[in-house]
Amino acid sequence: MALRWRISALVAAAACAVAAAVGVLVHEFSRDRELSQARESARVTLDRAAVTYTRTGEVQGSGAALDAPGLPGDLRDLVEQGHRGTEFTTGPAGPAMWAARPAGSRVLSVRVDLTTTMRDIGALDASIVVAGLITTAVVLPLGVLTAGRMSRRLRTAAGTARRIAAGDLDARIAAGPRPRDEIADISTAVDTMAGALQKRLLGEQRFTADVAHELRTPLMGLVTAAELLPDGEAAGYVRDRVRVLGTLVEELLEISRLDAGAEHADMSPCPVGPLVREVVARSGPATTVVGADETADADGDADGDAGAATVRTDSRRLERILTNLVVNAHRHGRAPVVVTVSGDGRTVTVRDHGPGYPRTLLDDGPQRFRTGARERGTGHGLGLTIALGQAQVIGATLEFGDAPDGGALATLRLPAVPPPAGADPAGPAER
Repeated sequence: MALRWRISALVAAAACAVAAAVGVLVHEFSRDRELSQARESARVTLDRAAVTYTRTGEVQGSGAALDAPGLPGDLRDLVEQGHRGTEFTTGPAGPAMWAARPAGSRVLSVRVDLTTTMRDIGALDASIVVAGLITTAVVLPLGVLTAGRMSRRLRTAAGTARRIAAGDLDARIAAGPRPRDEIADISTAVDTMAGALQKRLLGEQRFTADVAHELRTPLMGLVTAAELLPDGEAAGYVRDRVRVLGTLVEELLEISRLDAGAEHADMSPCPVGPLVREVVARSGPATTVVGADETADADGDADGDAGAATVRTDSRRLERILTNLVVNAHRHGRAPVVVTVSGDGRTVTVRDHGPGYPRTLLDDGPQRFRTGARERGTGHGLGLTIALGQAQVIGATLEFGDAPDGGALATLRLPAVPPPAGADPAGPAER
């Protein structure tokens, strides 16, 4: 049940409870007062009748009776024991207040009819019920309206928080200041948190970009110096490390461009099957390709390669994505690595038979400089981050999961209608 209806139900229940409590209190107070007045009136009448009976031996005209046939049995027994008393009855003759006392060997009693009084109390009860219903009918819509406003504000805050969690750090609730308003306080806190997070993230991104740019100049010097070294085992090792460092710098620069939204897709017809086979051939270790030779043309274009599905996408970025996925599968998984292309060429899966992706990657997505699991091997966590960012640039979706029978499974889905050339990417690859 939504918070709005919970609050509304609580308001209705509270209004009904208050009306019921007030009704019971008023009913009991009115009834006790009327019975008390009737009891006092019966006693006064009985005392006067007793004085008249003592003087004249008669009770006619006094409002009392001797040995009245309708006298309650308990009251009669009390009088026969020499006491006086009163009793309220609701017999066939209607509600009444009895008062009785001994009169020699007889019982002198007075009956005060309360039919009208009880009818008035019943009418008062009915009026209280109607008033309670009217009060509930008035209060409930106000409660629903108030609860609806609170619920909308909370939903807005929750939706903004989800957008921030999804990577939209420009999202703000923008709630106006309201003194002593807890929801406004929460909204302001969320906006403050998003602003601080955005400032910190942008600072880290600028730092990464600046470091990568500053490293390019000394790196070029290292490359030149490494090439001048005489051939040998040490020189080969130095050249290999320089190559790794150069790759890392280029990847950092690529991530910086993705973060800044500077990457744009250049759409053109692309035969997916041949592109996959080319990527696999350059990846080094043996990789099995399934479905890349099936005949299909997703766009109906005549310029697609024969015997291969053709889609409109950015072939350079698609190649970059597939290369990173295949290299990651070989580096962190185990053979055999299988690349599967769907018949229309819009879905490509890369699967290895290793321990699978770490839980942190499945929950939070790829994170730069974090591989997440020791059994997945060492690395910087940049390959999958770049693949995800490039997939967003071309409007594709890249999903990471584990195969049912074990192994990591990456699924790339190209859009049926790709974004126009030069369109801004969906967002930074890393949030």
